[in-house]
Amino acid sequence: MSNQDQERAGYEQSSPKMVSLVDPYVYQAFQSLLGKHVVVQTTKESLRGVVCDVKPDHIVIDVSGAQFFVRTQTIIWVMPY
Repeated sequence: MSNQDQERAGYEQSSPKMVSLVDPYVYQAFQSLLGKHVVVQTTKESLRGVVCDVKPDHIVIDVSGAQFFVRTQTIIWVMPY
């Protein structure tokens, strides 16, 4: 193995990996709210709209026709209305 091949192999081993924490209770709660009006408080702002989609690491909220993708790790609380 040449030095260049060894460098590539070392680079591939130390390349960044994506890590995403999934909270199964939050995921299940949002699945029950799919299609319903909610208020979601995040670390940055509050959003009021309809839950359009739910994934293990994020939700999609439709706010007056604009879709917001919100990472579940940033959600502080949610309330249906």
